[in-house]
Parts: sequence; structure tokens; C-alpha cells
Amino acid sequence: MIGSKNNPHLEIITTLHQRGYKAYIVGGAVRDMLLNQLPDDVDILTNASAREVAALFAKTRQVGKSFPITLVDGVEVASCRAGEALDFPSDDLGMRDFTINSMAWDPVCETLVDPFCGKKDLANKIIRFTRDPGDRILEDPLRMIRACRFVARLDGILADTSLTAILTHAPLIDVARGHVAGERIQMELIKAMALEKPSLFFVSLHETGLLARILPCLDRCFDLDGGPHHGETVFEHSLLVGDALPASRPILRLAGFLHDAGKFDAAGIKEGKLTFAGHEKYIDAIQIDLENLRFSSRDTAYILSLVQAHMRSLTEETTPKAVRRLLAMLDRYNLSFRDFLRMRIADKRGNLAKQPYTLAQIRVRLKKIQDEVSGRAVFNMNDLDISGSDIMELLDLEPGPEVGRIKEMLFERVLDDPCLNTRANLESLLKG
Repeated sequence: MIGSKNNPHLEIITTLHQRGYKAYIVGGAVRDMLLNQLPDDVDILTNASAREVAALFAKTRQVGKSFPITLVDGVEVASCRAGEALDFPSDDLGMRDFTINSMAWDPVCETLVDPFCGKKDLANKIIRFTRDPGDRILEDPLRMIRACRFVARLDGILADTSLTAILTHAPLIDVARGHVAGERIQMELIKAMALEKPSLFFVSLHETGLLARILPCLDRCFDLDGGPHHGETVFEHSLLVGDALPASRPILRLAGFLHDAGKFDAAGIKEGKLTFAGHEKYIDAIQIDLENLRFSSRDTAYILSLVQAHMRSLTEETTPKAVRRLLAMLDRYNLSFRDFLRMRIADKRGNLAKQPYTLAQIRVRLKKIQDEVSGRAVFNMNDLDISGSDIMELLDLEPGPEVGRIKEMLFERVLDDPCLNTRANLESLLKG
């Protein structure tokens, strides 16, 4: 790993040691090493100045605005930001966010510097701010959201001091007013989607009061009864569905967590029973939250399309005609049938009052769709074997909405009977 031979990080640290400087692997890389995980990024901290680092190596470049960082053959080497006169590296580590990220490892001397008991907190799965939690939060309020993400990653808990500080400073996360850039919060959400159980992230966000400031459309569903067809609350159902979707598809997974957020607005009582009729159409609150978090228009449209499409039925009894209409709807929403099926499967798995789909049931549904797709059925008006210009010429029409209405009528007929999609048949329908 980091301490192995022919490793660029070890070579850099060794060179610094040989010239009389101190150097360490720091931060998340040390945390991951203690967890027996391969670090994504490896950072080096040294008491050598950026100028001194540059003088030792042939290929270097200065980067970083907050504190000096030198790229040595692509490896980040940070010069101590706490100052030469202070205790190195403890004072620099004291400026980091959490104790589990405030450790340093010297692979040459094989020594761990752990001034804030980060190793113990890591073993106990406790997320604790380094030194004064209020100071760490005021330096960067995003650290509160990051703390919840680490709770989920480790399946751990917040230290009492961390929880108290976050509850106190939660108002600093005000996306609508731009106190913290929406793009930065979005990045934390996307990182959380890669976790084994992102639901733990959302639970921690709710418990700290942060979810109401990040995704209020989801937070308001916390105590909302799931209704007579569910064995869990809407919030619990949403978390189960999101967890059931693949970590490799973060935007799809986020859509799973948000797919039923419209139930809060749709909730009503009919014949003495709670109902959420048409909840998939209530997308305004979801859209506002996504826009505040600066999701791209493409990702926002994708999530909203999945929300609107997720209630479309597909059963063993669904007719080929109904399947074609389903596929036409998915085409309008620019969704793949695979993502639709993934959402349907996860939605069923997240309902504690029902059994999840069996593999055989999934295969039946997939075959119904593949039969229509392989049959080259028409799922878009542009696939008709006749154009708007053809319709105007045949019926002596001027350009206008009437042409679109006629084309829509032909499309509906072809959905019912794909064999009609030939120029001759469509002309015959127009003349008839």
C-alpha cells in the first residue's frame, strides 16, 4: 500500500527525510489505512516550505490559494500551514475537520501521530470535530453535512459535542439564501449515494435538522403515514427504495430517495382512508430543492421524469398494446425502460406490506418489454412512416396545430396496431 517500495509517496517522504525535514501521510488516507481500505487520495504534509520542496525535486508545480501546496510528479505535498514555530504536525492536524481525519503516518519511521485520539474514535465509529466543534463549523459550515456522511460511511454516531454543535449551527446551511453553495452540498449528496446504505446519511441529516434545509421535500415526509398499502412511513419507504438502487448510478439512486416526496402534497382522505392519488404529479417541491442544490437541468429532468413515471403499471397481465403505450411514455420522458424497471423493482422491495418481485416475475416483465422493442414498434411520433409535410400535402393544409393533432391521431392508431405504420396505410387512414 502506501508503505510499499516503488511508491511515489514513499519516495517523496524518504527524500524529505534525507534532507532533514519531517514529512507524513495525513488526513483521509491514514483513516482509510486504519480501516484496511485503499485510499482514494494520498496527501503529504511536510515542515519544508514550498520553496524548499520545489528545490528538492525536478518536476514540481505550485498550486493552492489557502495554503501552499506543491505538486511533485502529480503528488500533492502541503507545507505546514500552522507555521514553523508551532508543534509540527499536531498544530496543523488541529485545523482539520474531524479527529478521524486528524492523524499523520510516517511510513519511513512507521510512527502514527494521533494528538486527538482519532484512532480510538475510528474504532468506536464516533464522528467528533477536532478541537472546538463550533470553530470547525464556522470555518466551513459544510462540515456539518460531511459529518453526517461519515456517520453513514462508518455506520457510526455523532459525538455528543458534535451533535450539539450541529443543532446549534444548522441555520448556517441555508441553501435558498446561498449561505453555503448549493454545488458543494450537491457534491456531498452524490458522494453519499456511493455508500452501502445512504439511508443512514439521510437519517443523520434529519436528526440534526439539516435535511429540512437541504431537501425539505423529503424531510417533511418523516412522520407521514404510508397509507393502507404500506407497512412503513413515507420517509422509511423512500429510504428503503433508495438503498435498493445501484450505487453505481447516483442520480438514479437519488431519484429513488425522492420518488414519493410528492405524497405530502397529494395526501387526502377518501372513504375514511388515507390516499395519495396522483402523487407522482406533485413535483414542484422536488424541483425547487434540486434547483437550489444546483443540479444540472439534465439531472433534474431525469429525476423528475422518474418520479412522474414510477407509478405506471407493468404486470403479468399487461397487454402488448399497454406495453407499447408504456414505452411511448418513457420515450416522451427520455427514460430507458431499464431505469424504469429498476425503479419499479426497488419500489416494490421498499414496501414492507408486500413481497418483493421474484426473479421469475422480473423476467416476465422484462420479456414483455423486449418483445415490443424487438418488434420495432413505434414509440415516438417522429417514427411514423409519414411526415408533417406529407400530411399537409395530402390534405392541403397550412402549417399549424391541426397538423400536430392529425399526427397525434395517427400515432395513437399505430400504438394500437403497429402494422398500420406504412406510408400506404397511413395515407389510407387520412383519406378515410
